[in-house]
Amino acid sequence: MDETHKTSGSKFLIVTLLNVVITIAEFIGGLVSGSLGLLSDALHNLQDTLSIIIAYIADLISGKKNDAAKTFGYKRAEIIAAFVNASVLIVITVFMVVESINRLGSPQRIDGKLMMIVAIVGLVANFISMLILFSGTKNNLNIRATFLHMLSDTLSSVGVVIASVFVTLFNWTWVDPVITIVIAIWLLKEAFDVIKESTNILMESSPEIDLEEVQSTLLEIPEIVGIHHVHIWMIDENYCILDAHINVQKNLNLSELDEIYSRVGNLLKEKFNISHVTLQAECDRGLDKPLIE
Repeated sequence: MDETHKTSGSKFLIVTLLNVVITIAEFIGGLVSGSLGLLSDALHNLQDTLSIIIAYIADLISGKKNDAAKTFGYKRAEIIAAFVNASVLIVITVFMVVESINRLGSPQRIDGKLMMIVAIVGLVANFISMLILFSGTKNNLNIRATFLHMLSDTLSSVGVVIASVFVTLFNWTWVDPVITIVIAIWLLKEAFDVIKESTNILMESSPEIDLEEVQSTLLEIPEIVGIHHVHIWMIDENYCILDAHINVQKNLNLSELDEIYSRVGNLLKEKFNISHVTLQAECDRGLDKPLIE
């Protein structure tokens, strides 16, 4: 296992332990105080613990080397985990909204002081978990999906703390479900973004790369006179692949083609961050073909 996966593995372990503690505290606190916010937060944390375990297993699988069964490796295990975790988050968030609406119609007595104490404990632990995962969110969709769970719980805890103040000072029990609804709406948007990105990768959609610009870049190489039959997709959010046929000048020898392939690979890596390039050289065949076919 490489150093990156060892580091992410230790992060997942610490965050898992923190979430187990938070879940137990908030379940007990929610039942005793009568706070829907605490109970929904506890449910969130319970699911988060499972999602972190899923993310960690996916992280281990993605670190396996390429083999005959998976020639592109196991990197998409993390994309699948991100999709599953974001989907589950949407289900739980919808459940929170429904329960909050029901609670607005039939307010219940809430122990504001106990609600505040437990919520502050949960807030601190969730914030620590969020900080632990933050560094990996830019380059890893799996960690980003898990971080989103932690962020959702942190915001939920903030909401519960705010609600507990109003419950304690003014006995405004309706603030508890209202804040839950507001946070849930924001979470739905964030979770849909993760689902959209992970689905695009799983469906081998083209990344946000201008293919016309790719074409013009390659045609700057004098020996290349055309490009067609282009396919571009992503294995994960960091590993982009391009497959294409290029038309080259006639009478080039094999060593000259090797040099062209190297130049193309370097150009695409530097300008578009395309990691893996497969080219088929042709002379006249396909010269009249479009870029995409």
